[in-house]
Amino acid sequence: MTTISSTSSTSSTSSTSSTSSTSSSSGSTSTTSSNSATQALLTELGAGGGVDVTGLADQLSQAEYASQIDQLNTKNSTLTTQISEASSLMNLMSTLTSSLSTRISQGDLAVTPQIANSAVATVTAGTISGSGTSTLEVTQLAQGQTVTSPTVSSSTATVGSGTLTITLGSISGTTFTADSTRPAVNVTIAQGATLSDVATAINGSGAGVTAYVATNTNGQQLVIKGAQGAANAFTISATENASDPGLSQLAWDPSTGSSRLASSATDASYILDGVTRTSSSNSITDAAPGVTLKLTGTNTGNPTTISFSDPTSSISTAMTDIVSALNQVVSELNTDTAAKAALNNNPGARALQQSLATLSSTTVMPHAATGEPSTLGDLGLTLNRDGTFTLDTAKLKSTLTSQPAATAAMFTTGLYGIYGTIYNLSQSVNSSTNSNSLASQVKTMQSQQTKIQTQLSDLATKQATLRTTLISRFSDLNSAVAAAKSTQSFLTQQVALWTKTSN
Repeated sequence: MTTISSTSSTSSTSSTSSTSSTSSSSGSTSTTSSNSATQALLTELGAGGGVDVTGLADQLSQAEYASQIDQLNTKNSTLTTQISEASSLMNLMSTLTSSLSTRISQGDLAVTPQIANSAVATVTAGTISGSGTSTLEVTQLAQGQTVTSPTVSSSTATVGSGTLTITLGSISGTTFTADSTRPAVNVTIAQGATLSDVATAINGSGAGVTAYVATNTNGQQLVIKGAQGAANAFTISATENASDPGLSQLAWDPSTGSSRLASSATDASYILDGVTRTSSSNSITDAAPGVTLKLTGTNTGNPTTISFSDPTSSISTAMTDIVSALNQVVSELNTDTAAKAALNNNPGARALQQSLATLSSTTVMPHAATGEPSTLGDLGLTLNRDGTFTLDTAKLKSTLTSQPAATAAMFTTGLYGIYGTIYNLSQSVNSSTNSNSLASQVKTMQSQQTKIQTQLSDLATKQATLRTTLISRFSDLNSAVAAAKSTQSFLTQQVALWTKTSN
């Protein structure tokens, strides 16, 4: 930032640049400097000697604006301190938020499901927290129907033209039952089409199946696959163009036989906690409280176990760390807002103090059931009279013991919970659109500094202009005095000569 100095200089080269350093002169000093410079000028003129024009101009021009410059530099320095302390508080809140997010992302603060036999399924946390132990036995995986075409020897071989009709439904034995809610789709196959062209046409038809060309030892064949689940079986019928036959070789229905049926459409079948269930997909959301399953294998007759991790110790450590981080913010905030401190009466600092003062009682889990923890206070966060926090470890332990799953549910990176609450507080502090935020206050103070820089620049210009004017005037005066002195010397010599002649 540009500051201007009121310190005197005897160099014409440095006099202008000296206006960019901070001055310590006061208003009385300015008057004294001006008087001294004027007296020096009178003394020099009275003595008839040469005047230090540059030095006198420097002193007078700097003294003229010293008081204004000092006031602006002092205000600028105060703003710099305020911005620095406000920015430090903003950074502390951002750091707390990011650190908490990282801590939660590690996964040890949540009740996490685990499966003993990972070959059977993968398990992830569901939309609600789970607890206890479950058994899982998978007897059948869900799969989609897959049908293949006869093999052709060349990728350029044509298959005939006409229309393929794909119908979705279910199959029992050799009987196909169409799904009336999903109309059959006609796929037009142009003359000269290859298997690759047919695959492209099917994939672009929206028929609910996908197709690709596979290469085997004898050539190529078309592979058509349906979605997982028994209700997603399909048949393919063909209407050939009489002039370009051959398309019927791609048709298929259950009566055709199993030689071209690579896999049948089936539902997944599994036994969870002794209850037999089915699913049209191997991905099963909330199969049990707190569990989402993705079935990957079968274990008929050999059930595996699903259990939940215990985050009690990790949550206790996390709460201790949160209290420590909050107290770091409060400690700096108390120092910055003390009487005569930089942020005393600052709206942004006051708003942060008020938010922190209500943090322990703020509801972070608005949908918590009766008896479940819903505030940080329920986890033992206690507000002290000086604004700092302490952790009631006995209360935290009691809550963890009675409500382990509900407590763990508070430690997520979702909309609600401890992270969401602190994140929103940090966002409020760092939002420049919120007039009562620290960020908004910093923006205002930076704008004030910009205006000060403009004022200092204007004063520097005025100071330089005055210096130039004074140098010109003093130079003219100095020349006049020198001329008068020369005339006086000449006249003195003439008088002396006349006197000598007359004697």
